[in-house]
Amino acid sequence: MASLLSFTLPKHSLLIKASASSSPTTTTTTTTTIPQSPSQLLEDKFGRKGIKFTDSGSVELTVRNGSSLSLRLSDAFVTSYKPKVYWKDDGFEEVLYTIPSSTDSLTPSKGGIGLVLTDVTNSDSTNGSPSFISDWTVNDVDSDSIDALQVELRCTNGALEIKYIISLFTLSMATAVIVKNKSPKVVKLSSAILTHFKFKSRSGSAIQGLKGCSYCAHPPLSSNFEIMSPADAMKPEPPSWTSFLFNGKESPEKKVGLSWTVEDNVFTMMRGKLSRVYTAPPAERSKRIYRTPPSKYETIDQGSGLGFRVIRMGYDDIYLASPGSFSKKYGNDYFICTGPASMLVPVVLNPGEEWKGAQVIEHDNL
Repeated sequence: MASLLSFTLPKHSLLIKASASSSPTTTTTTTTTIPQSPSQLLEDKFGRKGIKFTDSGSVELTVRNGSSLSLRLSDAFVTSYKPKVYWKDDGFEEVLYTIPSSTDSLTPSKGGIGLVLTDVTNSDSTNGSPSFISDWTVNDVDSDSIDALQVELRCTNGALEIKYIISLFTLSMATAVIVKNKSPKVVKLSSAILTHFKFKSRSGSAIQGLKGCSYCAHPPLSSNFEIMSPADAMKPEPPSWTSFLFNGKESPEKKVGLSWTVEDNVFTMMRGKLSRVYTAPPAERSKRIYRTPPSKYETIDQGSGLGFRVIRMGYDDIYLASPGSFSKKYGNDYFICTGPASMLVPVVLNPGEEWKGAQVIEHDNL
């Protein structure tokens, strides 16, 4: 593996010689120091075909068929994923809903794909203090020709050693986290990898693949990239006649608390406001046999005709939310927030133990 390269290290320099004559027989040599930018240092050390480090503090990944991904390095935040989904030359579509940062940079970018890690070791619930990690460093890169590209980030947060691997392929992308407990004490974590998918229309937004899975209303884990805060996500939507037309009944999201329901629809309509965790109820997990949530499900956007499979690895839960009629508060486009999570029952890491979780987004739109 490549050695750790931190943005906080002193800038390396290039030495350029310049000569000047003070007399016919005396020549002095001086050196001029030209500091390199952090992006140039990263480019020199890790840059290769398909992997480009930019002055804005991001890295751009582009594979052979033109599919691309943009990753902001400081907080491991994926701001853009544009796969090739049509056979025409410009057949790329932005998958992620990202609200850009303000011009004064006081308000960070929101949405995209972000990793949430929350230490709940000393908390009575899974809603402990969120860990807003912002000192990620590039640890390594890898590639297989230019059909597969990978960037590995690394950081430490207290006694935790964390690696975050972002991969891009021609028809998919993946984000994976590896957490190792280097403390002599047990650590408990809540975690999620949350993706904000952009949709062409609110009325044509749906999820397929959750039928038969138990769910309850639940707020998301708090993060610095959230569009809907936990409080906003749980605000009830005013009732309307469309709630009966599309859901067949009043939305359960009006009820706050762990009231469990089984998804009985083939298609979970996302036009209404909801914030749910799909998973096996914690009380049932002590049984020898219980039903776990599906390992994969699919987004359906009737407006664009595109669908994307979301694959869960290592996590116990699926988080799913939509803004409903409140969507205009956050911009002109419609979006949903979803991804693998461990929210209701924390991940327990004994001293020296390692835990892995991942999300894959893939498509066969071509």
